[in-house]
Order: sequence, then structure tokens, then C-alpha cells
Amino acid sequence: MKSLIGTTTDQAPANPAATDDVLATQPIGYWCGLTQTAVTRQLRDAMAKIDVTQPQYWVLNRVNGGPAAPSREEVVAQLTHLADGPYEIARVVDQLLHRAWLRIDDGQRLYLTDAGEAARARLRELATEVRSVVHQGISDEEYVAALKVLRKMVANVEGDETSGDPF
Repeated sequence: MKSLIGTTTDQAPANPAATDDVLATQPIGYWCGLTQTAVTRQLRDAMAKIDVTQPQYWVLNRVNGGPAAPSREEVVAQLTHLADGPYEIARVVDQLLHRAWLRIDDGQRLYLTDAGEAARARLRELATEVRSVVHQGISDEEYVAALKVLRKMVANVEGDETSGDPF
């Protein structure tokens, strides 16, 4: 493998004050982590002000979003990878049943109640408000370009792992 040391793609230490001329050398993991932490904190802080959590929003959206009403097990299986632990989504389902934002039928399928739909709609408005803050000064084209770059990076590292160690 060709050495990149001394080139513009040489890996530099993370630097929040990096100038544009050295951004290409900054570690993507640092910047993705910083972005994820800041955006998640902004959204969760806004939701906390109305006594709701992000995982509750995920569950409300999932129950609302499929072609058929999901079971508790399906919701847990589909959302656990996003959660902070293996039991969080099951607990959220219980919380939302207790709040009467969800109901469960005889077939063990979950549905939004009217109150649950109202909460989901309010949370969508709130998420849209937070998104507008996060996206200030960023055009849709810039946002799409950034996501395409991140997708490509994920594909680069998760791609064909049979090709061997590049080093």
C-alpha cells in the first residue's frame, strides 16, 4: 500500500479549530461522533422539556409506520440496535402502554391511541424544529452531498471483507 504520510490525506490529530486547508486530514470518526453527540443532545433536551424521550418517539413512529400493526416483539427487534441497551425498547413499550399512547389488541398487536397519535405528531413537529436549527446555513444539496460521502465511507469499510488486509 502506498504511504500517504506528508500528503493532504495524511491523518492528523482531531482538532476542533482546524482550518479549511487542513480539514481533509481530520479524522472522520471524531467529527461524526461530535456531530452525533451534539445533534442527539439537542433533540433529547428538546424532548425532555415535554417529558418524552427519543426512544419513545422511535416506538411511536414504528407502530405508526408499517403496513400492518407490529407486535411488541417486532418493535423490540427492529429498534433495539438504536437503543442504549437490550431492554430499553421493551421498557418504552410498557411506558407508552401505561401513558395510554399505545394499546394492544387480543392478537398482541400494537396500535397508537388518539393520544399517542397526537404525541407522535407533536414530536414530529419538534424534530422538524430541531432539524431546522441543525441545518441552518446548510443547503439541501450540501446535506445530500454530506450523506452521500458518509454512505460511501460506510460502504468502504463494511464492503467486501474477503479482499484481505490492505496493510
